[in-house]
Amino acid sequence: MNDNPLLQRLNGLDARFDEVATLITDPAVIADQQRYVRLTKEYRELQKILEATDLYKSLLRSIEESKDILANESDQEMRELAREELDSATEQLPKVEQQIKLLLIPADPDDSKNAVVEIRGGTGGDEAALFAGDLFRMYQKFAESKGWTLSVSSVSEGAAGGFKEIIFTLTGTDVYGTMKYESGVHRVQRVPVTETQGRVHTSAATVAVLPEAQEFDVEIHEGEIKWDTFRSGGAGGQNVNKVESGVRLRYNWKNPVTGVVEEILIECTETRDQPKNKERALSRLRTFIYDKEHQKYLDDIASKRKTMVSTGDRSAKIRTYNYPQGRITDHRINYTIYNLQAFVNGDIQECIDRLIVAENAEKLKAAEL
Repeated sequence: MNDNPLLQRLNGLDARFDEVATLITDPAVIADQQRYVRLTKEYRELQKILEATDLYKSLLRSIEESKDILANESDQEMRELAREELDSATEQLPKVEQQIKLLLIPADPDDSKNAVVEIRGGTGGDEAALFAGDLFRMYQKFAESKGWTLSVSSVSEGAAGGFKEIIFTLTGTDVYGTMKYESGVHRVQRVPVTETQGRVHTSAATVAVLPEAQEFDVEIHEGEIKWDTFRSGGAGGQNVNKVESGVRLRYNWKNPVTGVVEEILIECTETRDQPKNKERALSRLRTFIYDKEHQKYLDDIASKRKTMVSTGDRSAKIRTYNYPQGRITDHRINYTIYNLQAFVNGDIQECIDRLIVAENAEKLKAAEL
């Protein structure tokens, strides 16, 4: 076992695990929230690696012992048990080895965060807005199946239905790590409801999935924010047009990449409570700035490793929804299925799982593991 190259790479991790376990109980570390969050995340990641390592070592020992019995034992019953043990351990070993290799690759630090999702109707006019509405309902149903909470922060409805734009937050476990694969251009091929001659049209909508920024992810000078309030528009209600519950913020931000000062304008009319709308507008401001700064990180990754799966390129056409054929095609992995109705009803996990497998294979290749 001592000459096993994978175990050699794991040397020292148990000592680091013990060190981190001690640090996260230190009051000085707990008081520094940014450091505490970083260390507790590292603790969980090390714990997973060490648990998998213990299983891997156990399987290696089992293989050695079984081989020794088969080589030296004459009792037939003992030999039969050893053969079964050897077969079982030999079958499990590559799977555990693959698991460890994946755990050794640094995870995207944003995977565990909540996600802000922006859907915009693209080319295709009214039909694009209707398709954007279909995508929203697809993610709404997917979120329900995952036990996530969905909260809409901004809506611009289409003239014939659907949405010109809708922005919402998904809150739950590992939301961004799951939803990031949905960023890009989604294309639909179908006969629009406005089409009188039965011709198939092609329309598109863009989806942007951003990691929700925490307060300590970005620095915002709140004293420099200019706030306005206004009456929310909408369909009736005793309160909706009488109270200035809608908020609008303006903030001048210097882009660290270009050096240009940009004015950021954000509106929030999600609730009838002005303080809550202010809080949500601030959250969106943090996420917007974090996303702009985080894009450089994504570009650096993309330049080093041309991944086909999740570079963060939101202009790339990633998926086609063909209604006449009942077909979904994900162009990043050449994955085609013929269960379109179930897919648009939120059954998208299998496609995401295949994208994760494809990206993990690329990561392993890039890391030469």
